Formats: sequence, C-alpha cells, structure tokens
Amino acid sequence: MPLEIIRNDITKVHTDAIVNAANSSLLGGGGVDGAIHRAAGPELLEECRTLRGCETGQAKITKGYNLPAKYVIHTVGPVWHGGKNNEEQLLVDCYKNSLELARQYQLESIAFPLISAGAYGYPKDQALKIAISVIGEFLMVHEMLVYLVVFDKAAYVLSEKLFSSIKEYIDDKYTEEFMEERSVRCGEVPQLSEDHEFVSAAVPARFSAQKAKRKLDEVVAQLDETFSQMLQRLIDEKGMTDVETYKRANIDRKLFSKIRSDIHYKPSKSTAIAFAISLRLSLDETKDLLLRAGYALSHSSKFDIIIEYFIEESNYNIFEINEALFAFDQSLLG
Repeated sequence: MPLEIIRNDITKVHTDAIVNAANSSLLGGGGVDGAIHRAAGPELLEECRTLRGCETGQAKITKGYNLPAKYVIHTVGPVWHGGKNNEEQLLVDCYKNSLELARQYQLESIAFPLISAGAYGYPKDQALKIAISVIGEFLMVHEMLVYLVVFDKAAYVLSEKLFSSIKEYIDDKYTEEFMEERSVRCGEVPQLSEDHEFVSAAVPARFSAQKAKRKLDEVVAQLDETFSQMLQRLIDEKGMTDVETYKRANIDRKLFSKIRSDIHYKPSKSTAIAFAISLRLSLDETKDLLLRAGYALSHSSKFDIIIEYFIEESNYNIFEINEALFAFDQSLLG
C-alpha cells in the first residue's frame, strides 16, 4: 500500500528512511527527536553537528546508525502561533522537502511522524489533514511506500466535524439495519417497487428512494463479467489510464498487474472497494463491482457504512477515507 497509517514507535519501523521532527539545531531534543537520537546512538549527533542546523520547513539527511532505517531525514516543523505566521505553508514544506530528499536518494520507503503536532502545538486535526494531502499528491506522481506513524490513538485526531458527521451516519444506518431485521422477524412481506426493487414495508420511503436505480437490462448484460473484466471495462469507460487508476486506489503496481493479467483473480474486499473509489463509482456500481469478487456491503459492518458515507458524499479521496477508517479502528483501503 503506497500510503499506510500505522500505530508504532517510529524508531522501530523498518524503512529506508524515517523522518525526525527536529529542532533547528538538529542536536536532539524531546519527543520524537530525542527518541530517534537515543535509538540511533551518539554517531547520529556527531553527524548532525556537521550539518550546522536547519531552517523551518527545510530537510536534511543523515545515516540511521543503530536504527532499523538506513537514513534519518531531519525536518524542522513550525511552532503554532494561531495560524497567522505562515505555519501551514511551512508544514507543507516539511513534508514536500522530506519526500523530495527521499526521491533524490532513490529511497523506496519512508516513515513520517505527525510533524509539529506535539510540543510545537500545531492542531492535530489540521496537521493530519496537511500530512495526508501532501503525501497523497506526491504519490500520485511518484512510486514510494509511505507510512504515517502514530504512536498512540490519543495523538490521532480526526476533524471533529467530520467525525461527528460519520458517527451520525453510522448510527442512522445501524438503525435502518435494525428496522429491516425487525420487519423480517415480524413476518412483514417485502413489496416490489416500480423499478422492480424489493423494499421492506417497514423501511421509510426516504431509504428506498435515495438513489436512482439502473435499468435491469443494463445489469443483466454484464452479469458474466469477472472482477478483472469489469474493472478493465470501467477503466476504459472512465477514460482513465492504468497508472492513474492504481494510484488513486492506493494500490501498488505489482498487484494491479496481477489483477489485469488474470481474469479470474479474486482481490480482497478492501482492494475491490479501493478500485471503486478510484473510479468514482456510484453506490450501485460499487455493489456490482464487489459482487464480481464475491463481496457485498452490509449495514451490519461499520467499515461498509463508512465507505457508503463517502460515496454518497461524492468524496473519492482515498487518503481521506483511510484517515477516517483509521480513526474508527477499521482496516484501510488499498
């Protein structure tokens, strides 16, 4: 997966490079900075002395020494002063310059902490949004495995507005599922709607009429497609390239090639949904694509409901979706 959010100690992550949220002296400090220096050993400090510091937003590289990572990329994040001192652009520069340095050194993997979100006081939800956005844009152009490392759940804060909106949506859908199950237990007979879709008499009309249904002949004409065949057809119909498709799906190139070359390949459910997000499919189209791989969406699954929420909101940014999935302790897409 090109971008993955993980809970771990960044000093224990096995990547080509880890990023150190350093101070401008590069001579060690508290938090992540101090932990990296302690784990790397005194040789890291000796090399850092030769770098003569680093300006805010910039990045410099050293060896990893006793760390599992080969290199340490040191970047200096901005101190939060209310957002009026160019903090956002400086934080964007931290991620951009660190990624560019990794690219120049031809590194294949890199791990970031949430820069400036600790002692420097940058609001965690805003810091997270910037990290996801900049890394996501970079991965649309370059091949690299990027980890965003969160030490504990308390350090990870989704936007309160988004969190509340998703939570409300989940609660509504769980209620809908309960109503549907209750109607079946009570022996109520499903009714056939005008578009030949079965709906429960106990479910309010607003649920059954939320989305326009496709015509039956459109569905029947494509019943024999495998997942791989349907995926290739949809890519052509959307006018997308293969590279654009797997990058937007947060899928690595090798896995995409396997799916492309084997018409009977069965992907994981998260991979299938990732392609639906990449292709900006409607909820009905997403369900059809999942069916080709033997899966379905259920209102009994919090993961499925969150996916449905983003599709209905027409938000197909897979990195933002993964951000939300992580916040709700769900597996990520890709």
